[in-house]
Amino acid sequence: MVVAHENSPQSPPKRPNVLMIAIDDQNDWIEPLGGHPLVKTPQLKSLAERGTVFLNAHCQAPLCNPSRTSLLLGLRSTTTGIYGLSPWFRDVPALSGRLTLPQAFGKAGYTTLSTGKIFHGGGGKPKDRLKEFDEWGPAGGVGKRPEKRLIQPPPHSNPLVDWGAFPHLDSEKGDTQITDWAIEKLKQRQVQQSSSTGESKPFLMCVGYFLPHVPCYVTPEWLAMYPDDDSILPFIEKDDRKDTPRFSWYLHWRLPEPRLKWLQQHEHWRSLVRSYLASTSYVDAQIGRLLAALEATGEANNTLIVLWSDHGWHLGEKGITGKNTLWERSTRVPLLFAGPGVLAGGKCVEPVELLDIYPTLAQLCQLEAPTDLEGVSLVPQLTNPLAVRQRPAITSHNQGNHAIRTRDHRYIRYADGSEELYDHLVDPHELKNLADDPAHSGLKKQLNSWLPSIDQPPVTGSKDRVLTFDRQTNRAIWEGEIIERSSPIPE
Repeated sequence: MVVAHENSPQSPPKRPNVLMIAIDDQNDWIEPLGGHPLVKTPQLKSLAERGTVFLNAHCQAPLCNPSRTSLLLGLRSTTTGIYGLSPWFRDVPALSGRLTLPQAFGKAGYTTLSTGKIFHGGGGKPKDRLKEFDEWGPAGGVGKRPEKRLIQPPPHSNPLVDWGAFPHLDSEKGDTQITDWAIEKLKQRQVQQSSSTGESKPFLMCVGYFLPHVPCYVTPEWLAMYPDDDSILPFIEKDDRKDTPRFSWYLHWRLPEPRLKWLQQHEHWRSLVRSYLASTSYVDAQIGRLLAALEATGEANNTLIVLWSDHGWHLGEKGITGKNTLWERSTRVPLLFAGPGVLAGGKCVEPVELLDIYPTLAQLCQLEAPTDLEGVSLVPQLTNPLAVRQRPAITSHNQGNHAIRTRDHRYIRYADGSEELYDHLVDPHELKNLADDPAHSGLKKQLNSWLPSIDQPPVTGSKDRVLTFDRQTNRAIWEGEIIERSSPIPE
């Protein structure tokens, strides 16, 4: 057992800098998590070796806006009522004055900087953004686009649903541009410190990468890193949905992302997987550039690094692509810490949540945080990865739909009362639903007790990916459309 004492080398400095790195739609296909056997992410592998990686970390919601809102406010989506891509949380009266994580850093005397995607939707109206961060860099995003969509026929009219390689430069990509900006800010700080006689303020720098979010556009060089054959495809089982409740389809009833059936029919499954992997490796290289710049400033030893993704992403598993599910591929996310106060080479298998980031940083950086944060500090696991957690990870997608993830099991309960149960010790791909097996009734009852006690309906203004369920009529409503029990499942 490793314990950090007050004067030990593991104890963090009084005021560490914080470099927060967020990756959009990054599932567990990175080397430290072992989610794909062929993925190449040497920078993330190195970062994990320098710090502690959480092997069983999960998002609070499998969708950008509710997940990021939860992380940055320290509240579950079932508490905020934010489930869809809208609204911006500041437009919700009950949340308009909430102290966010970056604001807590600012209140503690930190200089706060942001570039790329941290808040969903860009952080509110431009005139209000300085209330969230002291300085805003480029928004990042897709960057250079091809003259026309690469995937033909297109699976959806949404222009974001595209992928592949076309001739362009990495310098034309939004993720390169935000990295360039962050590196320049680190260099400027180094110059300012060398010419200053006083102690400089610590910083919180947040860098939010867009890829591997669709469109997964990469240069041909990145695509060439991965073989153009079926060895890159994820494991699936035909008819995997035969023992999952019909209600599971309601969570992703009609989405821009194509079903596996469409990908197979049009022979695009391999190209999507290949582009996703290539995008992951490209972002890994940008993170490497950023970390090298931090090292060059001489401040790496006094900078706490935290890296996370807002949710996972299916690439054919369960017959779908995209997020919006309560299964492992959609909820399991990268979560890494490195720097002062963090054990090097640590690997934690306890179930943890993105919700835990706020209280963890508040403890390590001595922030004055709200007293009602719903996460739990990870400091015990950062100093001793074997430290036991007393609660599971909980993911919710719209009111009434929840997943409970322990070390060994996943339990899902949908708004209509239907259930799923998986034993990860023998079934890591979640292929066999055990919920109807009487032998597991005791376990189900135990896991059921962890369902959120607060389960708010969607707030006013909620839209996009919003599902509700009327118990009186036994009808689900997806984005305003009534789903009848007899409605055919969209393909």
